[in-house]
Amino acid sequence: MDFLQGLDPLLKAFWFIAIPTSLIFLIQTIMTFVGTDATDGIDADFDSNLSGTEAPFQLFSLRNLINFLLGLSWTGISFYGTIGSKVWLIVVAFLVGLLFVYLFFLIIQQVQKLAEDNSFKIEETIGKTAEVYIPIPGGRKGKGKVQISVRGAFHEIDAMTSDERLESNTLVKVISVESGSILIVEKF
Repeated sequence: MDFLQGLDPLLKAFWFIAIPTSLIFLIQTIMTFVGTDATDGIDADFDSNLSGTEAPFQLFSLRNLINFLLGLSWTGISFYGTIGSKVWLIVVAFLVGLLFVYLFFLIIQQVQKLAEDNSFKIEETIGKTAEVYIPIPGGRKGKGKVQISVRGAFHEIDAMTSDERLESNTLVKVISVESGSILIVEKF
Protein backbone atom coordinates (compact mmCIF):
# COMPACT_ATOMS: atom_id res chain seq x y z
CA MET A 1 0.00 0.00 0.00
CA ASP A 2 3.01 2.27 -0.38
CA PHE A 3 1.66 3.65 -3.66
CA LEU A 4 -1.15 5.36 -1.69
CA GLN A 5 1.23 7.46 0.43
CA GLY A 6 1.61 10.51 -1.81
CA LEU A 7 -1.92 10.60 -3.21
CA ASP A 8 -4.57 13.26 -2.74
CA PRO A 9 -6.91 12.38 0.19
CA LEU A 10 -9.96 11.98 -2.12
CA LEU A 11 -8.11 9.63 -4.48
CA LYS A 12 -6.73 7.74 -1.49
CA ALA A 13 -10.31 7.38 -0.13
CA PHE A 14 -11.47 5.98 -3.49
CA TRP A 15 -8.62 3.43 -3.39
CA PHE A 16 -9.42 2.47 0.21
CA ILE A 17 -12.99 1.77 -0.89
CA ALA A 18 -12.07 0.04 -4.18
CA ILE A 19 -9.58 -2.53 -2.88
CA PRO A 20 -11.68 -4.29 -0.19
CA THR A 21 -14.86 -3.89 -2.21
CA SER A 22 -13.25 -5.52 -5.24
CA LEU A 23 -11.99 -8.41 -3.10
CA ILE A 24 -15.45 -8.96 -1.58
CA PHE A 25 -17.02 -8.77 -5.07
CA LEU A 26 -14.52 -11.34 -6.35
CA ILE A 27 -15.30 -13.68 -3.44
CA GLN A 28 -19.06 -13.24 -3.99
CA THR A 29 -18.66 -13.99 -7.69
CA ILE A 30 -16.63 -17.14 -7.07
CA MET A 31 -19.12 -18.31 -4.44
CA THR A 32 -22.00 -17.69 -6.84
CA PHE A 33 -20.42 -19.74 -9.64
CA VAL A 34 -19.38 -22.53 -7.27
CA GLY A 35 -22.90 -22.63 -5.87
CA THR A 36 -22.15 -21.90 -2.23
CA ASP A 37 -23.65 -18.41 -2.28
CA ALA A 38 -27.32 -18.65 -1.36
CA THR A 39 -28.03 -14.93 -1.52
CA ASP A 40 -28.73 -13.11 -4.73
CA GLY A 41 -29.88 -9.71 -3.54
CA ILE A 42 -33.48 -10.81 -3.22
CA ASP A 43 -33.55 -10.87 0.58
CA ALA A 44 -32.64 -8.00 2.88
CA ASP A 45 -29.65 -8.37 5.17
CA PHE A 46 -31.52 -7.06 8.21
CA ASP A 47 -34.71 -7.87 10.13
CA SER A 48 -37.63 -5.76 9.07
CA ASN A 49 -41.27 -6.00 8.12
CA LEU A 50 -40.92 -6.06 4.35
CA SER A 51 -44.02 -8.15 3.71
CA GLY A 52 -46.51 -6.78 1.27
CA THR A 53 -43.86 -5.42 -1.06
CA GLU A 54 -43.76 -6.74 -4.59
CA ALA A 55 -40.14 -5.76 -5.22
CA PRO A 56 -38.10 -8.37 -7.08
CA PHE A 57 -35.19 -7.68 -4.75
CA GLN A 58 -34.37 -5.70 -1.63
CA LEU A 59 -32.48 -2.44 -1.98
CA PHE A 60 -30.54 -2.83 1.28
CA SER A 61 -28.43 -5.96 0.87
CA LEU A 62 -24.70 -6.61 1.11
CA ARG A 63 -24.52 -7.40 -2.60
CA ASN A 64 -26.15 -4.07 -3.52
CA LEU A 65 -23.83 -2.19 -1.17
CA ILE A 66 -20.83 -3.87 -2.82
CA ASN A 67 -22.17 -3.03 -6.30
CA PHE A 68 -22.70 0.59 -5.30
CA LEU A 69 -19.24 0.92 -3.76
CA LEU A 70 -17.64 -0.73 -6.80
CA GLY A 71 -19.22 1.79 -9.13
CA LEU A 72 -18.46 4.71 -6.84
CA SER A 73 -14.83 3.87 -6.13
CA TRP A 74 -13.68 2.77 -9.59
CA THR A 75 -15.43 5.71 -11.23
CA GLY A 76 -13.71 8.05 -8.79
CA ILE A 77 -10.34 6.45 -9.53
CA SER A 78 -10.90 6.37 -13.31
CA PHE A 79 -12.10 9.96 -13.69
CA TYR A 80 -9.91 11.58 -11.01
CA GLY A 81 -7.55 13.07 -13.59
CA THR A 82 -10.32 13.91 -16.08
CA ILE A 83 -12.89 15.72 -13.93
CA GLY A 84 -11.26 18.78 -12.37
CA SER A 85 -13.91 19.57 -9.75
CA LYS A 86 -13.90 17.20 -6.77
CA VAL A 87 -17.60 17.88 -6.13
CA TRP A 88 -18.51 16.87 -9.70
CA LEU A 89 -16.27 13.83 -9.44
CA ILE A 90 -18.09 12.69 -6.29
CA VAL A 91 -21.49 13.37 -7.91
CA VAL A 92 -20.56 11.40 -11.05
CA ALA A 93 -19.10 8.55 -8.97
CA PHE A 94 -22.25 8.47 -6.80
CA LEU A 95 -24.49 8.33 -9.90
CA VAL A 96 -22.43 5.52 -11.43
CA GLY A 97 -22.69 3.62 -8.13
CA LEU A 98 -26.48 3.96 -8.30
CA LEU A 99 -26.33 2.84 -11.94
CA PHE A 100 -24.47 -0.32 -10.86
CA VAL A 101 -27.25 -1.15 -8.38
CA TYR A 102 -29.90 -0.48 -11.04
CA LEU A 103 -28.10 -2.69 -13.57
CA PHE A 104 -27.92 -5.47 -10.98
CA PHE A 105 -31.67 -4.99 -10.42
CA LEU A 106 -32.30 -5.40 -14.16
CA ILE A 107 -30.13 -8.52 -14.33
CA ILE A 108 -31.92 -10.13 -11.38
CA GLN A 109 -35.28 -9.23 -12.93
CA GLN A 110 -34.32 -10.97 -16.19
CA VAL A 111 -32.97 -14.02 -14.38
CA GLN A 112 -36.19 -14.35 -12.37
CA LYS A 113 -38.15 -14.43 -15.63
CA LEU A 114 -36.27 -17.63 -16.44
CA ALA A 115 -37.59 -19.32 -13.30
CA GLU A 116 -40.27 -21.88 -13.97
CA ASP A 117 -42.84 -23.12 -11.51
CA ASN A 118 -43.25 -26.82 -12.21
CA SER A 119 -45.21 -27.63 -9.10
CA PHE A 120 -48.35 -29.66 -9.71
CA LYS A 121 -51.63 -27.89 -9.02
CA ILE A 122 -54.67 -30.15 -9.04
CA GLU A 123 -56.82 -27.33 -10.46
CA GLU A 124 -54.91 -27.71 -13.73
CA THR A 125 -56.68 -31.04 -14.31
CA ILE A 126 -60.13 -29.47 -14.74
CA GLY A 127 -61.35 -29.91 -18.31
CA LYS A 128 -58.61 -32.44 -19.18
CA THR A 129 -59.08 -36.01 -20.32
CA ALA A 130 -57.95 -38.85 -18.09
CA GLU A 131 -57.98 -42.65 -18.15
CA VAL A 132 -59.53 -44.72 -15.38
CA TYR A 133 -56.79 -46.74 -13.70
CA ILE A 134 -58.71 -48.31 -10.81
CA PRO A 135 -62.48 -48.67 -11.45
CA ILE A 136 -64.64 -45.89 -10.03
CA PRO A 137 -67.92 -46.90 -8.33
CA GLY A 138 -70.97 -45.00 -9.63
CA GLY A 139 -73.15 -42.54 -7.75
CA ARG A 140 -70.26 -41.17 -5.68
CA LYS A 141 -70.31 -44.28 -3.48
CA GLY A 142 -66.58 -44.72 -3.49
CA LYS A 143 -63.29 -43.69 -5.04
CA GLY A 144 -61.24 -45.05 -7.86
CA LYS A 145 -58.13 -43.69 -9.54
CA VAL A 146 -57.41 -42.01 -12.82
CA GLN A 147 -54.18 -41.39 -14.70
CA ILE A 148 -53.86 -37.90 -16.09
CA SER A 149 -51.10 -36.00 -17.84
CA VAL A 150 -50.46 -32.42 -16.74
CA ARG A 151 -47.62 -30.54 -18.46
CA GLY A 152 -46.04 -33.79 -19.63
CA ALA A 153 -46.06 -35.54 -16.23
CA PHE A 154 -48.43 -38.39 -15.40
CA HIS A 155 -50.30 -38.39 -12.10
CA GLU A 156 -52.51 -40.98 -10.42
CA ILE A 157 -55.28 -39.18 -8.59
CA ASP A 158 -58.32 -40.33 -6.61
CA ALA A 159 -61.55 -39.84 -8.55
CA MET A 160 -65.32 -40.13 -8.07
CA THR A 161 -68.24 -39.96 -10.47
CA SER A 162 -71.99 -39.29 -10.30
CA ASP A 163 -72.52 -41.50 -13.37
CA GLU A 164 -72.57 -45.30 -13.50
CA ARG A 165 -69.51 -47.37 -12.60
CA LEU A 166 -66.49 -46.57 -14.73
CA GLU A 167 -64.22 -49.51 -15.59
CA SER A 168 -60.45 -49.47 -16.11
CA ASN A 169 -59.18 -47.94 -19.38
CA THR A 170 -62.33 -45.79 -19.76
CA LEU A 171 -61.67 -42.25 -20.96
CA VAL A 172 -63.14 -39.61 -18.67
CA LYS A 173 -63.23 -35.81 -18.49
CA VAL A 174 -62.44 -33.99 -15.24
CA ILE A 175 -65.34 -31.73 -14.24
CA SER A 176 -64.20 -30.41 -10.86
CA VAL A 177 -62.06 -30.97 -7.80
CA GLU A 178 -63.60 -31.90 -4.46
CA SER A 179 -61.95 -31.70 -1.04
CA GLY A 180 -58.79 -30.38 -2.67
CA SER A 181 -57.61 -33.83 -3.81
CA ILE A 182 -60.47 -35.82 -5.38
CA LEU A 183 -61.37 -35.37 -9.04
CA ILE A 184 -65.01 -35.47 -10.09
CA VAL A 185 -65.15 -37.07 -13.54
CA GLU A 186 -67.70 -38.07 -16.16
CA LYS A 187 -67.47 -40.51 -19.07
CA PHE A 188 -65.88 -38.87 -22.10
